[in-house]
Formats: sequence, C-alpha cells, structure tokens
Amino acid sequence: MPQERIRPKYLFDQERIEQLKTIVPEAFADGKINWEVLHEALGEYLESETPETEHFGLSWPGKREARRLTSIPSTGTLVHCAAEGINEEISHNIFIEGDNLEVIKLLQKSYAGQIKMIYIDPPYNTGNDFIYRDKYSETLKTYLAYAGLVDDEGRKFSTNNPNEGRFHTKWLNMMYPRLYLARNLLREDGVIFISIDDNEFSNLRKMCDDIFGEENLIGTVVWNSTKSVTNTALISVSHTYNLIYAKEIDYFTKNRNHFRLPEDGEGFSNPDNDSRGPWKADPFQVGGWRPNQQYEIVNPKTGEIYKPNPSCSWKNDYKKYLELLEDNRIVFGVSGEAGPQRKRFQTEAEERGRVAKTWWDDVSTTTNATQSLRKLFDDKSTFPNPKPVDLIKKMVQLGDHTKTGIILDFFAGSCTTAHAIIDLNGRDNGTRHFIMVQLPELIPEGHPARHAGYNTISEIGKERIRKAIANINDNSKSDPKSAYESEDLGFKVFKLQHSNLKWR
Repeated sequence: MPQERIRPKYLFDQERIEQLKTIVPEAFADGKINWEVLHEALGEYLESETPETEHFGLSWPGKREARRLTSIPSTGTLVHCAAEGINEEISHNIFIEGDNLEVIKLLQKSYAGQIKMIYIDPPYNTGNDFIYRDKYSETLKTYLAYAGLVDDEGRKFSTNNPNEGRFHTKWLNMMYPRLYLARNLLREDGVIFISIDDNEFSNLRKMCDDIFGEENLIGTVVWNSTKSVTNTALISVSHTYNLIYAKEIDYFTKNRNHFRLPEDGEGFSNPDNDSRGPWKADPFQVGGWRPNQQYEIVNPKTGEIYKPNPSCSWKNDYKKYLELLEDNRIVFGVSGEAGPQRKRFQTEAEERGRVAKTWWDDVSTTTNATQSLRKLFDDKSTFPNPKPVDLIKKMVQLGDHTKTGIILDFFAGSCTTAHAIIDLNGRDNGTRHFIMVQLPELIPEGHPARHAGYNTISEIGKERIRKAIANINDNSKSDPKSAYESEDLGFKVFKLQHSNLKWR
C-alpha cells in the first residue's frame, strides 16, 4: 500500500489563514492578523479596550512619523537660476525645481497666510506612481533612488506596488506632511483643490478632514475626464474626483458670492425691451413650506389662479410680490398665459456670479489636454495625461474671485496650472500670480520627450510656461484686437539646494 503523501505544515497554516481571511477580512492589515480586531469580530472584547481609547478618524502605520516631519526645519535654500525665466526683473511668477515638502517648508517664511488658492494633482497611487521618500542628506542621484525613481545606475526601478501591504501607507505618509504644511500657507479666504481617482479618494477625504477639518469641506467636483470606453474593464471609469476644502468655511458662508463662477450670459434676452437690459425668467416657487409665503396669484391675462405646490412656497411674501409686479419683474411665460416667474437681469447675474455644480462635463477631457499639449510642443509627445487648461481655469475662477491672488501648485507636472493662469489673466484682466513646484523627476530612456531634448519633468514644465507666454505674444502681434491684457507675462526660476544635495 503506497504511503500517503504528507503535506507540509505551512500549507495547512496558509489554507487556514486564507479561510480566516474570507470569513473575517477586517482582521487583516498589512498582510498580518490584527488580533484585537479578530477578538472583537469573534465576540471576545479585550479587557483593556475602553470607550476612552476609541476615536473616529483615519489612522495608519507611520502617521506619527508623518506628523513629526512637519516640524523638522528645512535645511535647504532656494537659488535663483538667472536667464532660465522670462521678464525676470519684473515678474512675480515663480517656478521652483525641488522636492515639494522642503519647498513648502521654505515657503512658510514668506508666504504663510498669503496663498489664495492651491491646486494639486498628486500621484494617484495606481501602482505606477513613484512615492516620495523624505530623505535629503544625499546626492541627487541617491535622492532620486530614494524617491523610487532610479536605481544606482540611473534606471527607474521602484513604484508603489499595490501588492505590498504598505501600499496605502506609503502614499498617506507622503501626502500628510505636505497637506498639513500647505494649510498654513492659505489665507483666511483660501481654498485648496485636489484631483484624485478611486485608488485613494476615500483615504484622501479622511486625511483632509483630519487636516482641514470636516466642517471646511466645500464639496467634491466629479469631472467627466474621459469620453472613451475601456472595453476590457468590468466598468469603464470616466471620472476624476476633485476635493475642495476651505481654510475657513465661515468666510464663504458669510460671502457666498466669493465662491462663484462668472456668469456667461447664456439664455439671457430682452423680448419686452426692458430698459434694464437682457433678463432670464427664474421660477418663482421654492421648496419648503413658509406660512407668510402662501397666497394666491392671479394671471392677469387668463385669470387663472396659482398656488404653491405642496410643501413649497412662493419665493417672496405677498407684499414683496406686489412690489415686483409693479416693477415689471414678474412675468407669466412667453405668451403671458403661464404661471408666475421672476426676472433676473444679466447685470445682476454678472455681479453675483453663478453657483457651481458638482458634475463637470463642460470642460475638456484628458485626451483633449494631451492633444493640446502635443500641439504646443510642435507635435511632440512630452507628458502623459495632463490636466486640461480650461479645467484649471474653471477652478481658478471659483477659487479666486479677486483675480489678484497667488496660486500654488506643488505637484506642477507639465505646469497646466501656470498655463491656465497666464491665459485667464489675459482674458479677464486679472493680476493673479503663480508658484509652481516640481521635482526634477527623470524621464525614462526611450520616451519621446527624451528625443525632444527633455531629461526631467521640471524641464518640460518650464518650457511649457515659455511657450504659453510666446503664444500670447504671437497672438497679440498677429491680431491686436484679440491681444491679451496682462501685466505679468514672465516668471523666475529657483532651484532647491542643500549643503549635501545639489540639483545641478
């Protein structure tokens, strides 16, 4: 009789672990068993666990160290790189090449409480993104290796592997100190926009609640970022999230018109030749039952009587309604035979602005942005999946009603944000300024950008700013009527340097 094969003990253990993982998945973290969670799931609550030790919020391994990083002073300095910018003597725009955590620390000295708006498009942690590792006392070559960009021979070797237990932890530890310090830079009326996808959206939301305060969440804009369909996917992703937090939400609740999009004039007309100009008919009915806004309105042409729908009210009380009717602000449809509506004049709408919605499908897609960037660089492929200029312009219009603020982007990439600000200033006579920060991340060998003469992403960003300014100047020369009016068509370049870390 043949002897039965005996399976190694570790195989039995692995099977049991997999079975346990299926039954109690919440008890596994970073590839290991969390005994407290397992005991709780099985009903065996630990004696040491008390309500005082429990708290709501996002926690992860390394959070304490991430907090500690925020208090370590920078050892670097910013060195001006003469002749790399344009109109450097008069420009207030800045491009900084270096690690953004160190740069944000340095900016605390001069820009604390001075930034009107921050926009960032950080690594999405898809498994192909590098994750910064915050160590500075090295040469640039070694630093890039620490950053997960290259090996000792200069070849890219490291990404944040989704199969690693610390996949989310690495990303959170990278993001936390940067966002924590970024908050200090915002003005009282400042806002931050952060683009992200599904991989880290939930973690980013909880982390921002921790840093900025849950009460300061303005909202989440969902951008319809792609129109194409991925046929191999279970469900084709066509959106990108954009979280928006205020420095102090109370400022915007008291000044709601300071967070508005400009009125574009669409839908306004003047069919009755009103001396006050074009107008649009708005509903005169609002949701909610209010006793002083319940009354009958008689159509003067048809005699038909109108009352608010159930659980609704008229927009104003009866006395105010009579004043509006006398002032020719109440209309009854195009033919005069419908229910009451209230005139809203275009001049009023332009003064108040337009409330933004959370679904944005009226701006370009990632594909459009890629094509536009390629055209800007003489039909050369330089940067993957850039954000569209009009997407960032729309955010800036929301985030800086003054048209005079400083806009910071410390994951600048190809510098779409700078391009958007330059273009927007020319179109609305704004005087906004930008600060762009980008690590000199090496472009892989064989990439078309290398063949075009660019070795790092920061080089692409600087060149994009130059080309955006050149385009405006060319347009002004060829068609003076369409010339952009802008006081600051230029920028300065700085590079971060440490005693032992030199970027050249």
